[in-house]
Order: sequence, then C-alpha cells, then structure tokens
Amino acid sequence: MHISPLSVLLGCLGSVCFYSGFAQQPMDSITALKEIVVQREIPLDIIPPKTLAGESLQRLQQYNVADALRYFAGVQVKDYGGMGGMKTVDVRHMGTHHVGVYYNGIQMGNAQNGIVDLGKFSLDNVEQITLYNGQRTTALQSAREYASASAVYIQTKRPVFAEKKKSNAYIKYTLGSIQWVNPSAGVELKVNDKVSTSIQAAYLYSNGVYKFRQKRLNLDGSVAYDLTSYRKNSGIESYRIENNWFGKDEINTWQAMISYYQSQRGLPSAVIKKSDITLDTERPKEQQGDKNLLMQGEWTRWVSPAYQFVVKGKFAYDQLHYTSRKTVDFEGEEVTYNPQFDNTFHQQDWYLSAVHAITLTPYWKVALATDGQYTKLRATRLGQGSPFSDPERYAVYTALSTTVTQGAFKAQATVLGSFTKEKVRYNVQAPDRSFVTPSIFISYQPWQHREFILHTFYKHTYRLPSFNDLYYTQLGAAHVKPEYVRQVNVGFSYQQVLAFSFLKEVNLAVDGYYANVTDKIIASPTSSMMRWMMSNLGKVENYGLEAQVKTMWEPVSGVTAQIGLTYGYTIARDLSVLPGGKPSYYGDQIPYAPWHSGSSIVGIDYRDWSLNYSFIYVGKRYNGNKNNDKRNELQPWYTHDLGLQKQMKWRDWQLLFRVEANNLANQYYEVVTNFPMPGRNFRVSMRVAI
Repeated sequence: MHISPLSVLLGCLGSVCFYSGFAQQPMDSITALKEIVVQREIPLDIIPPKTLAGESLQRLQQYNVADALRYFAGVQVKDYGGMGGMKTVDVRHMGTHHVGVYYNGIQMGNAQNGIVDLGKFSLDNVEQITLYNGQRTTALQSAREYASASAVYIQTKRPVFAEKKKSNAYIKYTLGSIQWVNPSAGVELKVNDKVSTSIQAAYLYSNGVYKFRQKRLNLDGSVAYDLTSYRKNSGIESYRIENNWFGKDEINTWQAMISYYQSQRGLPSAVIKKSDITLDTERPKEQQGDKNLLMQGEWTRWVSPAYQFVVKGKFAYDQLHYTSRKTVDFEGEEVTYNPQFDNTFHQQDWYLSAVHAITLTPYWKVALATDGQYTKLRATRLGQGSPFSDPERYAVYTALSTTVTQGAFKAQATVLGSFTKEKVRYNVQAPDRSFVTPSIFISYQPWQHREFILHTFYKHTYRLPSFNDLYYTQLGAAHVKPEYVRQVNVGFSYQQVLAFSFLKEVNLAVDGYYANVTDKIIASPTSSMMRWMMSNLGKVENYGLEAQVKTMWEPVSGVTAQIGLTYGYTIARDLSVLPGGKPSYYGDQIPYAPWHSGSSIVGIDYRDWSLNYSFIYVGKRYNGNKNNDKRNELQPWYTHDLGLQKQMKWRDWQLLFRVEANNLANQYYEVVTNFPMPGRNFRVSMRVAI
C-alpha cells in the first residue's frame, strides 16, 4: 500500500495536526484518501496550559472543581465559608468576571451576577481541568472563547470499554466529619461501535456545623479578642444527575448533554463579635434554593483535510430562590430586617455558535467564528413595591483568527467583534454596545531536539456589567460602563525525559505577566446599607511571576513518585482616583491579593497502594484598601491534606478504598474575612466498579 507524500503533508496543516494511519482503522478515523485516514483534531497550544488530569486529579483530597483549582499558580479561590458557601475563582487578580468557565467545551454563564459558582461541580465525573491564561489557540473554537482574560475548561469523563465489554458501572459512597454524606453512581453503555452514553447521579448532604476560632487585633496590633465557636447556617443538600452522549464516525464527531442540579443551602453570614461573650454567626437567616437545567451539544465535521466546521449550542434555565427572614438573636432579642427578602429569579440563556476553519497552505490556517446569545431575567420579589426591570440581552460575537505554523515558529492573531443590545420592560435601559478587541499569541522553539519553548501574548478584553450591576433595584445603575483589561505575558516551558535511574522526567514552566484593569466596577454604600451605588471609579495594575515544576521519580524498583510544585508572586496595586483626588490607599495592594502563594502535590505508588499529600500556602493579605492598618491584615494560611488508598479486585469487581485527612494541622483560617473555614476533618470512601 502506497501513501503519497501529498497525503502525508495534508495530514498536518496550519495549527492542527491529524493522526494518520491505514484504512483498516475505520472506527477512530476519517478517510482522506483510500490509502490514508485522518483522525480527530489535536490542538497545538501556542502557550501550554496548566492541567490536572487523570491520576493527578484524583490524588487531590478535594470534592469540587473550585478546590482543585487552588493548585494552579496564579489562581485565587474565594470561599465564603462552609459547605454551602459560594466558591468563585480569580486568575491573576483581574476579577472573577474575567474568567470564562467552559463545561465540555461550552461556556457556563450567569447573566444575573456574572459569576459561576464552581462549588456546584463535583470531581467524581471530571476527567480533566485545564487553565489557559489568555485563551486556547486552536482554530476550531467559538467566538466567545476569545472574549475572556483567562479560561477554565472542565471535561467530563468519556466512556472507555475493555475488549468485548459493552457496559461499565460504579457505585461510590463517601462519609465524613461535618455530617458529610455523599453517595454517587454511574453507568456507561456502548450503544454501538459509533455511539456511547453515560449517566451519573450524586447526592450531597452536610449540616455545615463545625468548630472555628476567630482572632482580631486592635489598631495598635494588640489582641482585641480571641474566641472559639461553631459555624451555623452553612448546611447544604443537593442532587445532580447528568446524561452524556458521544458519537463518532468516519467524518463526524458529536456530543450532547443534559443535566439537572438542585440544592438547598444556608448562606453563612459573616461572623462578627457582638458582645464580650457572643458571636453573631447566623444573622440574618439567609437561605438559597437553586434549580439548574442545562442542555447542550456540539457537532464537528471534517469535510476535507482543508476544511472543517463546528456547530454548538445550549439552553440553560436557572431558578434562584433567596430568602432572608427575621430571626431571634443569641440574647433572645427578636431582630427585624427591613425589607423582608423573598426573591425568586428566573433566568434563560440561549446560545448558538458556528465555526469554520480553512487551511490555505500547509503553514497557514484561517478561521471564522460567529456566536449568537440571548439571555433574559425575570424576578418575583415579595414585599417590594418597585417593579423589577425584567432585562433582556441580545449579543452577537464574531471572531476572525489566522494561525501560522512555520517550523519552530507558531503564531495566532485574532480580532473579536462584540455587539450587544439591551432591552428592559421597566426602568432605565443600559445603552447598546459594540467592541473590537485584538489578541496575538507567539511561540518559538529555538532548538529542534529540545522541548524548550519561548512564548508571549498580548490580549485586550472587556467584561460587560451583569444584570445585577445594571438593573437590580438595590444595586444597579444602568449607566455603568464595561471593565477593560489589557494583558501582556512572557514565559517559557521546558520538558525533559532523563536517563537517571531515579529521576525520570522534569517539566518546568515560568511566566511573567502584566495586566491593567480600567473602569473597574465598584459598589459604594449610600445612606442605607441596604442600598448601594454602582460606579466606574476603579483602576488596578497587576504584574507578577508564576512558576510550576512537575517531576517523575523512581527511587527504588516498584515505587514511583510524582512531585509537583507551584509558586506565584504578584503585585496588584489599586490606582483608583476618586473625584476628590488620590485616596490614602493609592498604590496599595488590593484586598485579598497575597504577595506570595504556592502549592505542592506529592503522590507515591507501590503496587496497589497510593499515598497522596497536598499542600496550599497563601501569604499575608489585607481585607481592606489600606495596607498600613493592622485591623485589615490577614495572616498567612496553609493546609496539609493527606490521603491513603488501596485498590483490589474481587471476582469481576474493582474495589477502591480511600481515607483522607484534610487540614491535618487543624489551622483555623479565613479565605474571606469573617467567613471561617473548617479545621481538621476526615473522609472515608469506597468505590465499586463493575
């Protein structure tokens, strides 16, 4: 059988490589010529992402995606305490709203507040978590993927079947302190040689009651008080069910998903000292109920080696029911809150995207992506006279990208056009907007036989104000402008397989960055703490250094060890100028931005045993604008987590037993001020796979 040189050349074009093989492999390939077949697109990332996948991901003693993201350099997770507290992610201190979160390739959204709560996503069914600073640089991506300052991709597990097997199933049960109960189950079915499906379901309950310690200082640095109590109103009960479908034939791949999530959680209040002997830990009594339905799908077609297209879309319906009712405080006094909140928000999100990629020469590829999105928000607010704005937003995004690959040189340039139209039923409408934002990514490999790559990028992005920013009666202001971000990044990555008997592999990545955020949206209180004013007064300048190293060891025969370390150093200065001039905190580090942070993951394997250790460190921070105020200073915190697991086989069943100790040193700490985190806690789990 003869394979022509032209066919081989067409197998790797532009920024996309295709596996090649013979026609006897029809199941995982598409036919380019009778003698040659071309497989799925393999993205060649110009700037390597940060990734946790497979065994490395499972080694973490973490339950949700937000906790796993802590192990990436440059990432800060804001955790508002307890099991039911919201968990959001911030990359390089540009703000949570500038991080795009993608679930199976399609962006998650929340038009109401612009924030994705990553605490909702369990790791049980997650195959890989990937963080891109800037963006992915593959050609076949939607226009929305170019619009974020950074992006987190969550990929669920795809079914893999052993020879002659047509089904897989598992049951997992986890028990833990803090009344933690978390059963889950899943089944995978091979419908035929081209189609498979998986169904997963999980339940989580915790009463959220745990011991904490709170220590506060006076202005002169002396101890104001040091008390111990128990966290309350932090419980959660949630259900999740998800059904994924995967298909593949000679020229198409597709996947579709439907998921439903429902939860009832207490929203833990700030812990504030109320008198000499009491702490106010549950005032007001806030509860949040969520119902989230998501349907999405993606279809990719390889028309020829020179032309491919992708169509993807989704529908999401989110209902949030928020209540805050009067309670009785610890001294028996009835406290009345005005107004009485009982709000239900209904949100719909419709999204459709089409991407076309054309290879013009063996070294040059262009792609055009066009997205359309429609979101609307309705609210039922009991006891409040003024009508809700009932906003709607129509958005169109168009991105034109060009990718050049010439030997050791790779580059991608993109121009993104964004056009939005606002519509409201009541009150003042925000203006329609249009933006054009560019980006360019470049990498160069100086030595052909060394995996040493230099890379850089420049990117200009923005973030639209959320519906809450614009229209919420007690927060919104329709005149608020979008935030703008300009980023510059320079770095290198190095990978080396070694011949030493004990050290097998080293991976190193170092990046320096600069980011400038202008027109930053801030909230300022008015005469009532229940009414705030939104405005654009902020400017933040960030720059720093990130480093990550991963190594593979074999100290003795039969024992393997994986060691990963990350370190981040950042300066995030508040350069906001107020109408009266520069404030006293001008040039200070912004709240909650540590100068130093780092993490470590260590895994040791011996036969069927695995010992896993992880460590997180966050340095000194301030919870207020002024850095010279001892009352605003937050001391460094760190956690040690340890896990031991054993695998075994009984008949045709694969058994996995795991014991975990989290926050082993029992450190009392707060990620967000007055929202204390759990101390030492334990979990045990058993997983049975058939």
